Amino acid sequence: MHINSGDTAFMMLCTAMVCLMTPGLAFFYGGLARKRSVLYIMMQSFISMGIVTLIWVYGGFGLAFGKDEGGVIGRISDYFALVHVGLVPNPVHAASIPFALFFLFQLMFCVITVPLISGAFAERLNMKGYILLLIFWTYLVYIPVCHWVWGNGFLAKWGFVDFAGGTVIHTTAGFAALASIIVLGKRKLKQAGMKPSNLMAAAIGTGLLWFGWFGFNSGGALKAGALSTKAFTNTAIGLASGMVVWILYAKFVRGKVNFIDVLTGSVAGLATITPCAGYINPASAVLVGLAAGIICNLAVSLQEKIGWDDALGVWGVHGIGGFTGTILIGILADHTVNGVAASGHQFLIQAGGVILVAAYSFAITFILLKILGSLTNIRPSDEVIAKGLDQTLLNETTYNIN
Repeated sequence: MHINSGDTAFMMLCTAMVCLMTPGLAFFYGGLARKRSVLYIMMQSFISMGIVTLIWVYGGFGLAFGKDEGGVIGRISDYFALVHVGLVPNPVHAASIPFALFFLFQLMFCVITVPLISGAFAERLNMKGYILLLIFWTYLVYIPVCHWVWGNGFLAKWGFVDFAGGTVIHTTAGFAALASIIVLGKRKLKQAGMKPSNLMAAAIGTGLLWFGWFGFNSGGALKAGALSTKAFTNTAIGLASGMVVWILYAKFVRGKVNFIDVLTGSVAGLATITPCAGYINPASAVLVGLAAGIICNLAVSLQEKIGWDDALGVWGVHGIGGFTGTILIGILADHTVNGVAASGHQFLIQAGGVILVAAYSFAITFILLKILGSLTNIRPSDEVIAKGLDQTLLNETTYNIN
């Protein structure tokens, strides 16, 4: 095993790009949030970098990628406190880059997942509640699912595949979002619906997410070459196709298109292309975007019809996007791309695996929030929500305009 300098440089860049997605998400969610709670919602993304990194160092990485224990979890002692995480490549996980770089790349995926959920329960968890959720959810949901899919756990042994996180990240986050809005309920606001504070900030956040997503998806190859290039290409096409179809759907079904449709449509396309980016040809990426633009739109319409207060559409865009893209591998995968072929058998494995993960994430999140809520106060009061969380919980304001 030798370190390949080209692969190492490529994966350093990809790691930095995925790291940038968390601040990008903060801008995206902050711009879409109500003006009185912008800083609080952005802070939830930023704080994840600190807490989750320590979780990953002290046990998280070993549980996810350590020696498999019964197909369910990795061995915590394998990499605890960075033991055996050095510059020598690991033949199992990434044979041409330093193992420490693989550790960091996977860390960035873990960092962004709970912040993704935070857009759904915007303004309904105080900071104590959020930090408790961040810690326990990472250990109980993200790390086990990561092991099942990428750490040679039971789903990987079934033949289930997820190239860059449509199941591990987007499905877990999306269905956790659904559980959280059911447990935490609706906000009592005078004006229902989204009241974005700053669409320019949301646009900057979207641009940072676009940029980072190329590292997110092409980095799934773990080396520079043909496969990473194909994933890179599919990412661009999935983004574009998802955005255009979302815009057309908005025009024909709702009769108007606004700027949020452009931003959200692109993110839906990206979430949906993520699991299959390294298994399909670029011509098929157009179909993935088509599915994203229609199915995610239907999901967002459904949640509005039912009355779920998913403040920023996390379940409909990320949850259903990742869920759909994972299943599409069974329909669109080309074995010449990365050894996985579309078939009835693969379709059933993909569908069964992603349904299992969605149900697991939903159930654990539901139970976790119920337990935390019974043990301590995790919700801001209606009065605090009405005044805004920036002023009441942080004693800060986004804009200091005299």
